[in-house]
Amino acid sequence: MSYKGIAEVFSAIPFLTGDAMPCIREIREKQETLIVGPYGTLSSCSRGRYILEAEDEVRTCFQRDVDRVTHAKAFRRLRHKTQVFLQPEGDHYRTRLTHTLEVARVARTIARAIRLNEDLVEAISLGHDLGHTPFGHAGERALREITGSFNHYEQSLRVVDKLEKDGRGLNLCHETRLGILNHTTGQPRDTLEADVVRLADHIAYLNHDLDDAERAGIVVAEDVPPIIRERIGTRNSQRLNAMVTDAIENSGEGVIGLSAYMKEAYDVFYRFMYDAVYRNPTAKSEESKVKDILAPTLRYFVEHVEKLPPEYQRIAEEDGALVAATDYVSGMTDSFAVGTFEELFIPKSWSVK
Repeated sequence: MSYKGIAEVFSAIPFLTGDAMPCIREIREKQETLIVGPYGTLSSCSRGRYILEAEDEVRTCFQRDVDRVTHAKAFRRLRHKTQVFLQPEGDHYRTRLTHTLEVARVARTIARAIRLNEDLVEAISLGHDLGHTPFGHAGERALREITGSFNHYEQSLRVVDKLEKDGRGLNLCHETRLGILNHTTGQPRDTLEADVVRLADHIAYLNHDLDDAERAGIVVAEDVPPIIRERIGTRNSQRLNAMVTDAIENSGEGVIGLSAYMKEAYDVFYRFMYDAVYRNPTAKSEESKVKDILAPTLRYFVEHVEKLPPEYQRIAEEDGALVAATDYVSGMTDSFAVGTFEELFIPKSWSVK
């Protein structure tokens, strides 16, 4: 059916009637008043963007945010950034990109079930880790120690506000921006959609990190505490389904969360992953080298601003050399960071002809 046909069908519905034929975006905004529940965020009620823009004829403002994040350079680089295991041998371990996609799927499932805005949930999910460093949280800790202050969630907001599109930023909606900024912290996230993403982030990474740890032989099934196996499940799909279902059944009336029964198992799950995986000496044996790569690389670009790409040289003029170098280094993929370090500090072989 053509757009004209669709518009004519919807124009016959009383709540859509008006003097002019509605555009596709307006039709969707009207649909949201029926689909999105009383605690959800309507795209037509967004607090808007810092820089005013004309509305799109086809997409709602939150749909546009999804597209802007998806087409961002920082989003593409997530494919080559560590989730938990540094440069694992094998094609099936999660990366920062696959983590992001799994968060988005979990979040959308919960949002749809409890009648929140799926587009806003997806926009926050896809953007929440854009500021993550190379080498996962090891890289984040290293940059925090080197610079005195670095958090990936703050850097994610900086990416969408300033670094993308050669310094123009993505000009995302207020609700998307705040959800990205506060997805890790206990700070107010402004919308229930952002609360869903925060919970989905935890559900996703605990489960897929355990799945990867079992694949790597870091833990075996028998290592997993009984309360996790009994209440959540013994397979990745079981665990995801159990936690997502519990979240759906126990969220509502303006609250997002898990039942006390599931929360008890979740707390054990969280502690187990930190003790058995995230601090595991075998899994983390290479992380001590991360700072040895990032520290001299960062120092070099602070001292040689002229070697930064032009867009980062402009940042140095505005915000200082340290900020510009941090923006550049934190945005690197794992392999690019290693290659840059080798280019700067490892002597090249040569031969006399």
